[in-house]
Amino acid sequence: MIFGVMKTSRFNEGQIIKAIKEHEGGRKAEDIVRDLGISQGTFYKWKQKYGGMEASDVKRLKDLELENSRLKRLLADTILDKEILKDMAPVEFKEHRKSLTGSTPSKGFKTVASKGENP
Repeated sequence: MIFGVMKTSRFNEGQIIKAIKEHEGGRKAEDIVRDLGISQGTFYKWKQKYGGMEASDVKRLKDLELENSRLKRLLADTILDKEILKDMAPVEFKEHRKSLTGSTPSKGFKTVASKGENP
Protein backbone atom coordinates (compact mmCIF):
# COMPACT_ATOMS: atom_id res chain seq x y z
CA MET A 1 0.00 0.00 0.00
CA ILE A 2 1.50 3.32 -1.07
CA PHE A 3 0.07 6.54 0.40
CA GLY A 4 -3.23 4.90 1.32
CA VAL A 5 -3.93 3.49 -2.17
CA MET A 6 -4.16 -0.27 -2.47
CA LYS A 7 -3.34 -2.10 -5.67
CA THR A 8 -6.52 -3.19 -7.38
CA SER A 9 -7.07 -6.82 -8.25
CA ARG A 10 -7.10 -8.09 -11.81
CA PHE A 11 -10.12 -10.13 -10.79
CA ASN A 12 -13.53 -8.89 -9.75
CA GLU A 13 -15.50 -10.43 -6.91
CA GLY A 14 -17.60 -12.54 -9.27
CA GLN A 15 -14.51 -14.17 -10.75
CA ILE A 16 -13.10 -14.82 -7.28
CA ILE A 17 -16.35 -16.40 -6.08
CA LYS A 18 -16.48 -18.54 -9.24
CA ALA A 19 -12.95 -19.84 -8.60
CA ILE A 20 -13.79 -20.69 -5.00
CA LYS A 21 -17.01 -22.46 -6.06
CA GLU A 22 -15.03 -24.52 -8.58
CA HIS A 23 -12.68 -25.59 -5.79
CA GLU A 24 -15.61 -26.45 -3.52
CA GLY A 25 -17.04 -28.45 -6.44
CA GLY A 26 -13.97 -30.68 -6.46
CA ARG A 27 -11.52 -29.00 -8.83
CA LYS A 28 -7.94 -28.96 -7.59
CA ALA A 29 -6.57 -25.66 -6.31
CA GLU A 30 -3.38 -26.18 -8.32
CA ASP A 31 -5.37 -26.25 -11.56
CA ILE A 32 -7.35 -23.14 -10.65
CA VAL A 33 -4.29 -21.06 -9.71
CA ARG A 34 -2.47 -22.16 -12.86
CA ASP A 35 -5.41 -21.15 -15.05
CA LEU A 36 -5.80 -17.78 -13.30
CA GLY A 37 -2.07 -17.08 -13.09
CA ILE A 38 -2.06 -16.48 -9.34
CA SER A 39 -0.19 -17.99 -6.42
CA GLN A 40 -1.69 -20.58 -4.12
CA GLY A 41 -1.30 -18.09 -1.28
CA THR A 42 -3.50 -15.61 -3.11
CA PHE A 43 -6.12 -18.26 -3.77
CA TYR A 44 -6.24 -19.35 -0.14
CA LYS A 45 -6.47 -15.73 1.02
CA TRP A 46 -9.44 -15.32 -1.30
CA LYS A 47 -10.94 -18.51 0.09
CA GLN A 48 -10.43 -17.32 3.66
CA LYS A 49 -12.01 -13.93 2.94
CA TYR A 50 -14.79 -14.88 0.51
CA GLY A 51 -15.43 -18.57 1.26
CA GLY A 52 -19.11 -19.38 1.68
CA MET A 53 -20.24 -16.05 0.23
CA GLU A 54 -22.37 -15.29 -2.77
CA ALA A 55 -21.59 -12.40 -5.13
CA SER A 56 -24.26 -10.23 -3.47
CA ASP A 57 -22.66 -10.86 -0.06
CA VAL A 58 -19.30 -9.73 -1.40
CA LYS A 59 -20.82 -6.53 -2.78
CA ARG A 60 -22.43 -5.84 0.60
CA LEU A 61 -19.08 -6.51 2.34
CA LYS A 62 -17.30 -4.06 0.02
CA ASP A 63 -19.98 -1.41 0.61
CA LEU A 64 -19.67 -1.83 4.38
CA GLU A 65 -15.87 -1.61 4.21
CA LEU A 66 -16.10 1.63 2.20
CA GLU A 67 -18.63 3.11 4.63
CA ASN A 68 -16.49 2.08 7.60
CA SER A 69 -13.38 3.75 6.17
CA ARG A 70 -15.39 6.91 5.39
CA LEU A 71 -16.72 7.05 8.95
CA LYS A 72 -13.23 6.51 10.40
CA ARG A 73 -11.91 9.45 8.33
CA LEU A 74 -14.87 11.59 9.42
CA LEU A 75 -14.22 10.76 13.08
CA ALA A 76 -10.51 11.54 12.75
CA ASP A 77 -11.28 14.87 11.06
CA THR A 78 -13.79 15.77 13.78
CA ILE A 79 -11.32 14.95 16.56
CA LEU A 80 -8.64 17.02 14.81
CA ASP A 81 -11.05 19.96 14.39
CA LYS A 82 -11.93 19.78 18.08
CA GLU A 83 -8.26 19.84 19.08
CA ILE A 84 -7.57 22.80 16.77
CA LEU A 85 -10.50 24.75 18.21
CA LYS A 86 -9.36 23.95 21.74
CA ASP A 87 -5.86 25.24 20.96
CA MET A 88 -7.22 28.37 19.27
CA ALA A 89 -9.45 29.41 22.21
CA PRO A 90 -7.76 32.49 23.65
CA VAL A 91 -6.61 32.47 27.26
CA GLU A 92 -8.77 35.53 27.93
CA PHE A 93 -11.88 33.59 27.03
CA LYS A 94 -10.89 30.81 29.40
CA GLU A 95 -10.24 33.35 32.17
CA HIS A 96 -13.57 35.08 31.48
CA ARG A 97 -15.35 31.74 31.69
CA LYS A 98 -13.61 31.03 34.99
CA SER A 99 -14.73 34.39 36.44
CA LEU A 100 -18.33 33.73 35.40
CA THR A 101 -18.54 30.32 37.02
CA GLY A 102 -16.40 31.16 40.04
CA SER A 103 -14.16 28.18 39.45
CA THR A 104 -12.36 26.32 36.74
CA PRO A 105 -14.64 24.56 34.31
CA SER A 106 -15.42 21.00 35.34
CA LYS A 107 -15.03 18.11 32.98
CA GLY A 108 -18.59 16.89 33.30
CA PHE A 109 -18.36 16.10 37.03
CA LYS A 110 -20.70 17.64 39.59
CA THR A 111 -19.30 18.69 42.92
CA VAL A 112 -20.87 16.97 45.89
CA ALA A 113 -21.17 18.72 49.23
CA SER A 114 -19.54 16.95 52.16
CA LYS A 115 -21.44 16.08 55.33
CA GLY A 116 -22.50 19.11 57.29
CA GLU A 117 -22.24 21.50 54.33
CA ASN A 118 -25.21 23.03 52.63
CA PRO A 119 -25.23 22.72 48.87
